[in-house]
Amino acid sequence: MTEPIRTERRGAILEVTIDRPKVNAIDAATSRIMGRVFAEFRDDPVLRVAILTAAGERFFCPGWDLKAAAAGEPPDADYGVGGFGGLQELPGLNKPVICAVNGLAYGGGFEIALSCDLIVAAEHATFALPEINSGTVADAASIKLPRHIPYHVAMDLLLTGRPIDAHEAMRWGIVREIVPAARLLDQARALADQLANGPPLVFAAIKEIVRETAHLPIQQAFNLVTRRSLPTVDTLYESEDQKEGARAFAEKRKPVWRGR
Repeated sequence: MTEPIRTERRGAILEVTIDRPKVNAIDAATSRIMGRVFAEFRDDPVLRVAILTAAGERFFCPGWDLKAAAAGEPPDADYGVGGFGGLQELPGLNKPVICAVNGLAYGGGFEIALSCDLIVAAEHATFALPEINSGTVADAASIKLPRHIPYHVAMDLLLTGRPIDAHEAMRWGIVREIVPAARLLDQARALADQLANGPPLVFAAIKEIVRETAHLPIQQAFNLVTRRSLPTVDTLYESEDQKEGARAFAEKRKPVWRGR
């Protein structure tokens, strides 16, 4: 058997591909591998951006492997350091992750896409939360969706399980852009290249600020940032990159980001 998760390094970019025929469903063992992959990505100082996609043309990921569930794998199995799919609960992931959705993203597959920072979708991609039909709850989506799209739209998707196409997902701000399937990876790579050339310490601060202030009143959020209580913000404000950005602006040139 081949490994269910394939990885490829391209300079500062890590490409992660779910490759688990026939539909790229994720069982606990696959999830644990994904957690290790993304933890290594987080901790590798050379890597700056990750792309997550899947093999094949029809399925990105339908989520939890129901065949494994039918064989006795519980819904609260040990999914590894990052929770289901390796991303949703991984602490301290302060690097951008792009999801290239190459087909059907249902259930946990949709939730994994939501755990990424930017989503690029093929024209034929579809999204749904059909957990109600298998007697379980889309727990991550129940937490995330109402915070990011209109409440009634989120509840519609959660309560009915109806699928939406890439264009509706884009209308609600879930998807960044839609491209022909043949161009999906090229577009994701172009976006990754753009981010890989950006300021990594700023990206880290953005991700930590967004994550740590989501539940706070506005003034508490401002206090957390302006008092430099977040490690990434404190690191950024003391960094060479912070000074380089100001010098480059004054000298009318492109900055050279060194991540320190």
